[in-house]
Amino acid sequence: MRFDGRVVVTGGSGFLGSHVCERLLSQGCEVLCVDNFCTGTERNIRHLTDDPAFHLLEGDVTDGLEVDGTVSAVLHLASPASPPDYLRLPLETMRAGSVGTQNALDLTRRKGARFLLASTSEVYGDPQVHPQPETYWGHVNPVGPRAVYDEAKRFSEAMTVAYRDTWGVDCRIVRIFNTFGPRMRADDGRMIPSFICQAIAGAPLKVAGDGSQTRSISYVSDTVDGILRLLASDSERGPVNIGGQDEMTVLATAELIRGLVGSSSPIEFVPRPQDDPTIRKPDIRKAVSALGWQPGTDLESELKKTIDWFLDHGPATGH
Repeated sequence: MRFDGRVVVTGGSGFLGSHVCERLLSQGCEVLCVDNFCTGTERNIRHLTDDPAFHLLEGDVTDGLEVDGTVSAVLHLASPASPPDYLRLPLETMRAGSVGTQNALDLTRRKGARFLLASTSEVYGDPQVHPQPETYWGHVNPVGPRAVYDEAKRFSEAMTVAYRDTWGVDCRIVRIFNTFGPRMRADDGRMIPSFICQAIAGAPLKVAGDGSQTRSISYVSDTVDGILRLLASDSERGPVNIGGQDEMTVLATAELIRGLVGSSSPIEFVPRPQDDPTIRKPDIRKAVSALGWQPGTDLESELKKTIDWFLDHGPATGH
């Protein structure tokens, strides 16, 4: 499944956004990357800047979104996405999910384009249903520390549906579960890059709580494939879960990464953050049936690719 045309990607210099831009270019699309480098980095897109089909529009999507010429699709990925980032930038996170989403939808409507919202498994909160189907409404604390991200994405979904129902905008919603791969920042606080960089440095691998909470992780190329399959679909609008099926405890993940790095780093247990989900695994039956999508299964080789990237490139830090 492919999508052709001129595509706007907000948050295109971020970890996931840069891979989306790269894949769209490989499919023959013209890509307009919009980013204010709040959490993304120029390094992620440096290899794309010589491509005449790639254009960087530096700016904040919450300040407005004006693009000359035709636009075939708008993919709204702009938002801080890791706990340290959205705890450091709470108001910016909520604006990205509210004003930013509205600006992206307004551009889509003006251009008669197709819209895709990058939502998240965090809309399910600390789930009481397992695995989580798209029909599950979630278990979210609206005033907890994670609420600025969780509720911003839930609001984004509601606004997307409102534009579809009110104005007939052609909208898609993808709910992305834990994704890993090259170009993650070492300091973004997410589990995989943290464990990799700690293991490479010989530092303690810091596991929250007793490490029994579970996560299901997906390699970035699989996640991007799911996103673009939904974008190209003429029949499925979502929400659609995109995520891995290899559910592992956080402790087992730390031990696996330590072994793949060949590190002797000790495991250090640290306090578990408030509202940290106990379980997390997507029900992907809709993605399989509607999009013909399912994740790869060679988790160890994908982790090795990510480890090798950090060894070769060094940790990307800063904002």
